[in-house]
Parts: sequence; C-alpha cells; structure tokens
Amino acid sequence: MSGEEVQQRVESSEARAAAVSDIQELMRRKEEIEAQIKANYDVLESQKGIGMNEPLVDCEGYPRADVDLYQVRTARHNIICLQNDHKALMKQVEEALHQLHARDKEKQARDMAEAREEAMHQRLGSNSPALPQAFARVNSISPGSPASIAGLQVDDEIVEFGSVNTQNFQSLQNVGTVVQHSEGKPLNVTVIRRGEKHQLRLIPTRWAGKGLLGCNIIPLQR
Repeated sequence: MSGEEVQQRVESSEARAAAVSDIQELMRRKEEIEAQIKANYDVLESQKGIGMNEPLVDCEGYPRADVDLYQVRTARHNIICLQNDHKALMKQVEEALHQLHARDKEKQARDMAEAREEAMHQRLGSNSPALPQAFARVNSISPGSPASIAGLQVDDEIVEFGSVNTQNFQSLQNVGTVVQHSEGKPLNVTVIRRGEKHQLRLIPTRWAGKGLLGCNIIPLQR
C-alpha cells in the first residue's frame, strides 16, 4: 500500500469518526428536546389535565378561572416550537445516517477492490523470490520462557538460528552449541510463519523452567 493510500485510509477513518460524533451530538439534542416537550406537557397536565386544544374560555366566553392561562399558553407555545425543532433535527439525523451509510458502502467497495488486487498479486507470486528453506520447527513453547518472550510460536519453521542456517545445519546439537555460548546475549532468529518471514531476537537466559530457551525444536525432514 502506497503512502497516498495510507493517507486516504487515515482521512477516511477520521471523517467517519467525525460523522459518528456528529450523529451522537444530534441524538443528544434530540433526547434533550424530547425531555423539554415532556416537561411542557406535564405543565399542561397539572392544569386540570388540559391539553393542546381545550378551550381557555368558559361557556359564557370569559377566560377560565380554574387554570393558569399564562402557564398554559406558554407551555402550548413551547411545545409547538419544540416539535418543529424536533422535526428539523430528525431530518438532520436522517441525512447524517444516510451519508454515513454511503461512506461505509464506499469503504466496503474499496476494501473489496484491494482484496481482489492482493489476491491477484498472490496468484502472480510465482515470479517473486521463494522463501528460504527451514531446517527445524518449533514443537512446543513454555509460557513465560525466553522463547515465548522473544515471540516464537509453535509451528514456526526456523531458517536461521544465530550462526546456524540451512547450509551448515547438521543436527540439533548445532543449535544447542550456539545456545550454550550465547547465554545472556541476543541471537538473531529467522522463522517462516504462515508463509511469511519473521525476524526475532532471542536471548538465552536462565529462567524458572528447564534450559535456556523454554521451547522444544525438532529437525525437519526435507
């Protein structure tokens, strides 16, 4: 992946995070408005259970004396304004969700295109250099051991272990000799893991378990 593609990914991720943050803020404002609408309805309820449409005059056309007319009118006005704000806000939420969905679909399409391109490169990988040949495999690793700390994993195939490599490897005694002479000193270890080469630094050290490595290595039969 080129630097430009990495930058595009970072910018896309930041844009999505900003969009999600905007939606969360809109939802917070929506809940706030709904709470204010409810509070104003509670005011109406406290005035003899009057609602939005009940008349505020008696049968003779005089202002009702059994309710606080100022409170009722204010609550009704507030509810109308808040409902309009709520409607406009829900439209904003809908548009923001639509944009976020479109951005996610665009990212999904881009990821699928990159996956297809990577698969094509793998199919054409016969022209790429072959991985080096391994001479041994890690059979087991003890937790907390120097091998575990160095990042070795079970089934790692060893290509180089210090000065030992495929060309000069004869037996596991070669590895044992290198380990004995390297106690406390870092060793460069190269392994093949799931088709990829990894470079590790392993320091043979005395620990709570047996040996200086804490792993079991078996030779590979080629």
